[in-house]
Order: sequence, then C-alpha cells, then structure tokens
Amino acid sequence: MVELFQATASVKRAVTLINAMDSSKYPRLMSRVVQKLHLKDERAFSTDEEQKLQVALEMEAKDLDLVLDTTAFILEQAAYHLAKPAVLGQQLKEIGLDEDKVAVFVQGWTTYGKGVVEKLRSRTFYPNQLEKVNWQIGIQMAQAASTKMKTPNALFELVVQDKEKTDNILLDFTHEELYKFYQQLELVQTQLDALS
Repeated sequence: MVELFQATASVKRAVTLINAMDSSKYPRLMSRVVQKLHLKDERAFSTDEEQKLQVALEMEAKDLDLVLDTTAFILEQAAYHLAKPAVLGQQLKEIGLDEDKVAVFVQGWTTYGKGVVEKLRSRTFYPNQLEKVNWQIGIQMAQAASTKMKTPNALFELVVQDKEKTDNILLDFTHEELYKFYQQLELVQTQLDALS
C-alpha cells in the first residue's frame, strides 16, 4: 500500500488542530476546501471569510492556514494516488486523526473524489500551451566566410499561448540538430506510452 503522507511536524500540528475543532464545523470547512481544490490560483476562502473563520474557530491566522493547507494537501494526495475511501481513512487514523474527522474526510472523498480527480486531470500544470506549429524548409547557400555552401535547415514557429497572450518561438535546425531533436521526442513519446 502506498503511503499517502508522512507524519511530519507540520502534519502532526495540523492533526492536533483539526482534532481540537468542533465536529459540527469541520465538515463544512472540509467540504469547501474539496470543492475549490481544482482551482489553481484561488484559495478555498477569501481573506474576509478566513478572518471570520479565525473568530468562529478561535484560531490564529497561521493555525487556520495550516489547517486549510493540510486539508488540501491530504485531498490532493488522495487524488494523486486515486485512493479508495477505506485506504484514505486507514492512513488518516495512522497519523492520529480522530475517528469523527476521519469520517468527515472519508465521506467528503466518497462524495467529491471522482469529480475532484477529473477536474485536476483537466487542470494544466504548465501555463503555456502549444497551439500551433508552422514550419519551413530551406537551404542556406552562403555565409560571410563562405560563398559556396548548401546547408539544409528547417525553421519551426511554435505558437504558444497562456491565459493572457500568445508568443511565437522560432527554432532553426540543421539536419543533424533536427535528427537529435526527433530522437528526444521519440524518447518522450516512449515514456508517455509507458505511463498510459
């Protein structure tokens, strides 16, 4: 069985804080975290909501951050390892989480787990995405030092896009450079095929 998380000092501290929380309040907090987990640059709660939570849960800001971050970490690990609810529950007990909080995680993971995994799969981890490839083949006939030469080359234009803008990246390859690049792409393809 894969170990989903290590019982580090910060995880132990977070477990202590979660165990001390009111059992009626933690399910709503965990539910909100799991529903916002797939959003890359967005926290589960706004700054105002976090301040209200600090008062309601009688927690300092750093402790609340630790609870929220650890809750998200546990759920991300469960998603990454495609953990079954029973396995998640077992490993949460092993790091010292109380039975009622374990039940909250297992119920939340049972309810939202499949959707979270699907949303995380569709989320891109890299901001730039290749949109289009243009190419052109040519022959370089001369240089400043040499007038008689015939060097074939390939010019690629990679059109990459992030959320705000589109960039064009130009790559110029000689025959030998293009062949080496092709071999690297073949290696990448082989590794991707092995993961499928």
